[in-house]
Amino acid sequence: QVQLVESGGGSVQAGGSLRLSCAASGYTYSRSHMAWFRQGPGKEREGVAAIVTDGSTTYADSVKGRFTISRDNAKKTLYLQMNSLKPEDTAIYYCAADPAWGLGRLLQQSKYAYWGQGTQVTVSS
Repeated sequence: QVQLVESGGGSVQAGGSLRLSCAASGYTYSRSHMAWFRQGPGKEREGVAAIVTDGSTTYADSVKGRFTISRDNAKKTLYLQMNSLKPEDTAIYYCAADPAWGLGRLLQQSKYAYWGQGTQVTVSS
């Protein structure tokens, strides 16, 4: 079955960096659109960054220039490099997979059929 396992979360001071990873299994990773979402305290889940099969990327305005999404098809792993972190980046970060190329925009939750369990990122001021 499809499994997505995130890692790399933690606590960091504002201005610091973290790198999240998402290990995928149970489907053809290289043919899947992938994305990172996050849910902050008291907030709805929102799209952060997405990457499609040809490597093209898209980002939420709030993270442009600070976050970088990438994928390693050989390792079946998705990454999110987060730099210049701010307290408002505090959230649970989720990896999501869209192997069937569902309808919807790349940062739209309904597009993604599979989700990881999430990893906590806490940024202190």
